[in-house]
Amino acid sequence: MAKRGLGRGFDSLIPAELLDESFDPTADQDDRISDLRQIKLAEIMPDPTQPRRVFDEALLDELAESIRVHGVLQPIVVTPDNKGKYVIVAGERRYRAATKAGLEKIPALVRTLSDQHKLELSLIENIQRQNLNAIETATAYLKLRDQFNLTLEQIGQRVGGKSPSAVSNTLRLLRLPEVVRQAVVDGKLSEGQVRPLISLDEAQIVDILPKIIQEEWSARRIEQYLAILKRTEASDAAQQAAKAQRPAPPPQYTAASQRFEQQLSAPVQIRGNRRGAGQIVIRFTSDDDFERIIGLLEHTQDEK
Repeated sequence: MAKRGLGRGFDSLIPAELLDESFDPTADQDDRISDLRQIKLAEIMPDPTQPRRVFDEALLDELAESIRVHGVLQPIVVTPDNKGKYVIVAGERRYRAATKAGLEKIPALVRTLSDQHKLELSLIENIQRQNLNAIETATAYLKLRDQFNLTLEQIGQRVGGKSPSAVSNTLRLLRLPEVVRQAVVDGKLSEGQVRPLISLDEAQIVDILPKIIQEEWSARRIEQYLAILKRTEASDAAQQAAKAQRPAPPPQYTAASQRFEQQLSAPVQIRGNRRGAGQIVIRFTSDDDFERIIGLLEHTQDEK
């Protein structure tokens, strides 16, 4: 069946293959594209399942001004609901800008679509226009996987030939704490910056996140930090294991350490070997703390 003429520029809105019956297994349940209509904005509503959740108001204002001068050059795509109105499938940004521009009607192509096909069209339009942030994309992938039972390979094919591993990596972003996901939505962090954080637990992420945002760490710097953190944790674990294997210190060492710690208000460790030799280690936290401890030791010596 031949496609109807859609006007110049429509192919840049939705790829031609989306208009083929073979696009997805539900396409045979969908009506073909209707003729182009002028529909009142008051009769159109956004799709609550639309993947995109954030719209840049400054960019909407720019588009609204362009629409005032040139009109809406590309039709939006809508589907009728059961209440006599229309739900947006593709083009919500143009719809919002047209509303800002004070238009009463907007050019629209009307289709009857399955829920899966609607989600796919919305997702693909936004991805191709690079309008979705990584969290919105991941949420849409999740819906395609869980609600419509698509495999990772099928999702990748639907959204422009992404590999199953690429789809899986994007889905993993949803494991991040809410504070990180919101930072991505707000544009404070990119997908590249937050992806390395997936390997951390929530407490570690919350601890380092303000520094990443305030100092504008690059993805590379974050990876370097995590590499150092991993080596430090491995070293600490090795030291703890070695410590666990050491025999318990003699009671007199423990008693002396506790007495010195009370006198000096500082951590004291006494170590000895089998020959009876050893070390007394006094830890200090700063130059001032060092001078304080030296003063106490000298005072003790003077009293003798």
